[in-house]
Amino acid sequence: MKRQTMTLLASLVLAPTLAFAADSATADFTPAQQEAIGKIAADYMLQHPEILVQVSQKLQAKQADQQQQQTLSAVLANAKALVNDPATPSFGPKDAKVAFVEFFDYQCLYCSHMAPLVEQTVKANPNVRFVFKEWPIFGDRWKASITAAETGMAIWKEKGAQAYFDYHNSIYRTGHDEGKLTDADIAGAVKAAKATAPTDAQRKATHEAIASNDELARTLGFSGTPGFVVMPTSGATAENTTVLPGAVSAEELQAAIVKAQGGK
Repeated sequence: MKRQTMTLLASLVLAPTLAFAADSATADFTPAQQEAIGKIAADYMLQHPEILVQVSQKLQAKQADQQQQQTLSAVLANAKALVNDPATPSFGPKDAKVAFVEFFDYQCLYCSHMAPLVEQTVKANPNVRFVFKEWPIFGDRWKASITAAETGMAIWKEKGAQAYFDYHNSIYRTGHDEGKLTDADIAGAVKAAKATAPTDAQRKATHEAIASNDELARTLGFSGTPGFVVMPTSGATAENTTVLPGAVSAEELQAAIVKAQGGK
């Protein structure tokens, strides 16, 4: 069984290479010779299975790099929607030269882990505008994801940046993610922001903006939260823009800001 599995893996890995070789060398090798070459290569792979692991890792790295490049291109094509959407909560100078954008869900475990690092980064960079893209992707599973997002957007519209930022951080400070966030938690965060609970009409008014965030995130190629984009607010290029899909370190967040500011 193990040999059959390894033979299958070897065939899958070698298939593109052998096909190319067969196409480009038809005049040099007979079908029987090509079959013999394939067998020799497959037998070698069986004797050296570590090569399969190396090839698989290299393929995965190449695919990840291709996805990263596609996302970066999409980011540059959608720069205005990322950094200048008036319906999106933001915190920091309106004339900031660098924008730090986060797509997040209040019930996302990794977003919860990143929240203190993001808050730390905000405090360390008063000249950067931090843009918060509410993306409640777990809303089908946990209603609180949607309720918290709608409430945050409504607070942003009614009370402004500081109230929103206080609400946002208060939600994460509950430590309640992955289905644990409650209506009482949300009400407590509203109180901490010195705001009032939004009405049904105010919640409904946020739906278009949240739907736009969903569309934008999928256009960029994000498959989950959190997702970070750090870029200049004007003159963004592939060289000064960073895309960080997933949880990262505080050092990586700061390095992305420095890069967008023109540093290395």
